[in-house]
Amino acid sequence: ACPLSIKNSAQAHIFYSSPTPSPYESPTHVSPSFPLYCPYMKDDMDLEALVNDMNSSFESLYTSCSVQTESTPLLHNGQLPRHAAYHTHAQPTSPHQRLHRSQPMHILAVRRLQEEEQQYRTSSLPAIPNPFPELCSPASSPTLSSGSLPQCQPSGKYIIKVFSEDGMGKAVEIPADMTARDLCQFLVYKNHCVDDNSWALVEHHPALGLERCLEDHELVVQVQASMTSESKFIFRKNYAKYEFFKNPLNFFPEQMVAFCQETSGTIPPSQLLQNFLNSRSCPEIQGYLYVKEMGRKSWKKLYVFLRRSGLYFSTKGTSKEPRHLQLLADLEDSNVFTVITGRKLHNAPNDFEFCIKPNKVRNEVKELRMLCAEDEQSRTCWMTAFRLFKYGILLYQNYKIPQQRKTLLSHFSAPVRSVSENSLVAMDFSGRIGRVIDNPMEAQSAAMEEGHAWRKRSQRMNILGSPSPLHPSSLSGVIHRTQLWFHSRISREESHKMIHQQGRVDGMFLLRDSQSNPKAFVLTLCHHQKIKHFQILPCEEDGQMFLSLDDGATKFTDLIQLVEFYVLNRGVLPCKLKHPCTTVAL
Repeated sequence: ACPLSIKNSAQAHIFYSSPTPSPYESPTHVSPSFPLYCPYMKDDMDLEALVNDMNSSFESLYTSCSVQTESTPLLHNGQLPRHAAYHTHAQPTSPHQRLHRSQPMHILAVRRLQEEEQQYRTSSLPAIPNPFPELCSPASSPTLSSGSLPQCQPSGKYIIKVFSEDGMGKAVEIPADMTARDLCQFLVYKNHCVDDNSWALVEHHPALGLERCLEDHELVVQVQASMTSESKFIFRKNYAKYEFFKNPLNFFPEQMVAFCQETSGTIPPSQLLQNFLNSRSCPEIQGYLYVKEMGRKSWKKLYVFLRRSGLYFSTKGTSKEPRHLQLLADLEDSNVFTVITGRKLHNAPNDFEFCIKPNKVRNEVKELRMLCAEDEQSRTCWMTAFRLFKYGILLYQNYKIPQQRKTLLSHFSAPVRSVSENSLVAMDFSGRIGRVIDNPMEAQSAAMEEGHAWRKRSQRMNILGSPSPLHPSSLSGVIHRTQLWFHSRISREESHKMIHQQGRVDGMFLLRDSQSNPKAFVLTLCHHQKIKHFQILPCEEDGQMFLSLDDGATKFTDLIQLVEFYVLNRGVLPCKLKHPCTTVAL
């Protein structure tokens, strides 16, 4: 409380009673917790001037003799021992051996040594498992990292909400490193769906009218971090995700691929894909696109080039000279989206609009690069080439993973029979005594005869009248409603939207009730990226009702039989039925 006086400053020693000084103290201030012992206190002297003088002198001493102070301990009055006077370049010891707490040291020097000791201690600590993970919050980690022991790190568990086509949502807890493929496999398993490797996770932005399918290798948590509260994930089919690997010529017309025009003759599909996947090659997609001006409602028709370095447009016709090319969008930090409300929201010239959205953009429509193609095939070409240029060989690896899994499972393709099934044998009860049929051919013919006999009995019961409501004649009119490809009373426009969302590849189909004829049905089929409708009309023969697609030339008892026939036979259709357009309720 009272000012202190020191006569001989050379004999003044400062001793710490606490290992760590307060961070809020200045070098010229001594806290009461650090007592000052002065053996001589005769004449008055300014303590602040004394400490300042000591600071400057010891500062120069610490910087010039740092090696000496680290290698040898100090004795009283700052003198070196005799055995250490000529060994000032010895190896530095640990921080505990560098400094004796009982020796007089400079304030700044002690603070620096203590900081180095604390840094050495925290950097050398390994990762310590948290013995009480339940005490951390849900967003905390069961493992404590070095350097931040008092804090709980994120555990890597996140809640993701996934929606189905009917708008119902389901919350799923996933780890931070879960990919889109893993999440789709999990939802397929939980909802008992058919695992045909065509399910996808869709990033949907209703405010912007945009959506895209996540790539299989993308991390779901990272994608969710760039989404707004209104955005959501949708779980749906996407047959066109890797269809370009199977039929590349349908996705890349020759007039849009630059190296196809430069070479004479038709390029084989394998070479076409190799040029896109090879990072050393320089493929190029070119053609006219409608480009919306930034911040305006007007559109301009420009000649555009898509390369690995980005999307460019020519300021002088179709010129490729570098001085005539200007950058429209970068591929590295952007993603390509399908615009689902193009004409209404953006006043697009047609319905074939797509968008390049930077990852940093959330709800800013002005930052979006809106583009519009001339037809559906060219839009598919632009969007597919964008994915190939950005991800390259990763897309091919994503495509081959389920193919390799099928190869591994091919050895177990035969159904596993139980012990009771293995004990079953074919029997013949046509005679007085039943006998075991040892010949496989005879057993197969007996099964076919039994099937024909059952059909004759069912037809006879149909004429006489079926006493049971579960008879096949009563079920034939409603059994198709349990099938995944039947969508009841949806409109023509809704069927177009559903097929477009699920890939628009050849052979995609669905069946629905006819809006013009209440007794008829409609087959909606996609072929060459065009959607066609075929009416299924009822016809009568010998008092029995049938369904036909070709005016009675081929008749079927129900829709299931019709679909099974056209899956195997093309008939009057432009292609066989291949991919059913289905929805799932989560």
